[in-house]
Amino acid sequence: MWRRRTRPPTPAGRRWSAASAIRCASDCRASSSRGSGVAARSSSARGALRVSRPPRCVVAIDQGTTGSTVLVFDHSGRVIGRAYSEFTQHFPRPGWVEHDPEEIWRVTLRVLRQACRRARVQARDVAALGITNQRETTVLWDRGTGKPVHRAIVWQDRRTAPLCEALRARGAEAQVREKTGLVLDPYFSGTKLRWLLEHVPRAAARARRGELCFGNIDTWLVWRLTGGKVHATDATNASRTLLYDIHARAWDAPLCALLEVPEAVLPTVHPSSGEFGQTTADVLGAPVPIAGIAGDQQAALFGQGCVDAGMAKNTYGTGCFLLLNTGDRPVRSDHGLLTTIACDARGGPAYALEGSVFIAGAAIQWLRDGLGLLRKAAESERLARTVDSSLGVYLVPAFVGLGAPYWDPDARGALLGLTRGVSRAHVVRAALESLAFQTRDVVEAMAADAGEPLRTLRVDGGAAANGFLMQFQADLLGVPVERPRVLETTAMGAAFLAGLGTGFWRSQADLVRARRIDRRFRPRMRSETRDALYRGWQAAVDRVRSRTTSA
Repeated sequence: MWRRRTRPPTPAGRRWSAASAIRCASDCRASSSRGSGVAARSSSARGALRVSRPPRCVVAIDQGTTGSTVLVFDHSGRVIGRAYSEFTQHFPRPGWVEHDPEEIWRVTLRVLRQACRRARVQARDVAALGITNQRETTVLWDRGTGKPVHRAIVWQDRRTAPLCEALRARGAEAQVREKTGLVLDPYFSGTKLRWLLEHVPRAAARARRGELCFGNIDTWLVWRLTGGKVHATDATNASRTLLYDIHARAWDAPLCALLEVPEAVLPTVHPSSGEFGQTTADVLGAPVPIAGIAGDQQAALFGQGCVDAGMAKNTYGTGCFLLLNTGDRPVRSDHGLLTTIACDARGGPAYALEGSVFIAGAAIQWLRDGLGLLRKAAESERLARTVDSSLGVYLVPAFVGLGAPYWDPDARGALLGLTRGVSRAHVVRAALESLAFQTRDVVEAMAADAGEPLRTLRVDGGAAANGFLMQFQADLLGVPVERPRVLETTAMGAAFLAGLGTGFWRSQADLVRARRIDRRFRPRMRSETRDALYRGWQAAVDRVRSRTTSA
């Protein structure tokens, strides 16, 4: 059995990531630290000394499901420049979702340059570049030409459900769960890669010869940013492939054999904080170190400052992703959650429990684009506040099946409880409430697995700006919900990792000062009311499920 290992694990306590990264910041690229120096440069006229300007910002790429965002952070954590652009979503068949990797690259490069122009920074001002990305989305490209051999298969894509069922029938679930902390579900990269190797002509043979490269979006962007010199990922992204042993922190030969994936296509795995490579000069005018990478949800956990075991955050984006820090202890879930790597910042392994909800903000997009009930997603809060309740209406947005804690790919969405008295506002309110109900599903499972209840939920993502939703979430959970001023905590997490990796930020105190709270929502609902509403939700979910067993 082979194993290609990453850096060997080192002992870690229950405090991770920020503190771990800080311990290693001095050896992560001390030569790129923020120290200002006086460089003696010849001046033809005067021979004067010119002051070398120290870097004054970190740039973070947040490559998401519907678009790419770039934020420029100064040393105080303030956003001094930003840019965003959407890209095309492709739906070639029901249940299939694809992206064009070349379009993602073009859009990302464009917004990277736009954000830097708006911040009025040049390459010499940038201490480091950090990347956070939609996880699981799978790209396969030609090592020689750099051209993708197929569109990227997106994390939402369900085409590999039959393969997952076949692997379960062979008894592979236990092996996968034990080594990866994941479940056999089309969500993850490994079965998507297997599909590409089977269905793209000659791909399997070319992969065995080492002619193809596999990666999630982070790996694809690093490849393009470095001009094809670096084929690498970080541990958080590797842990989402079904091919990576999260305990040994290495690609696993038996798992690769199970999915018929050749070793030659896999990227090298690095810690999340530290230099991955340098951009080519044409990206920003001069080379810039890429010094931090993490999958979007792990980056958000880091950006939210959830550095102690028991701290949790929920990101409300296209889907909902709730992560609970379990410190240096991987907790196996018996309630349909995932065990995953939280962040590896050269301080040893760190783990989290994760609940992934497939459809959250996408449900509001569906109301807008599919049903025409909204002109803009932002209207949802105003409409929801015009009624006192959803009038018994429940929307179960199982448009691509149900994620955690059910893991039911064949469940389908439903709008239940309709009467003649139901208005557009009631349906919109029910859609918003569905995000909170799905979050409570995950919180209940986490409390059961971790052995202790949640005390505070930190929130971020686009839908966290919706005050109605955040108050309803606090009411439904019975715990405070804490919203930061900067909702783009995925980008902030990537920036923190990159800044720590280069010494731009030197201490945890720097990061604490950079995080500011916007509002704390406290529960106001009576426990009898919240429990009755939740029982109604559970009954609605039971109506749409295709099977009754959870992962």
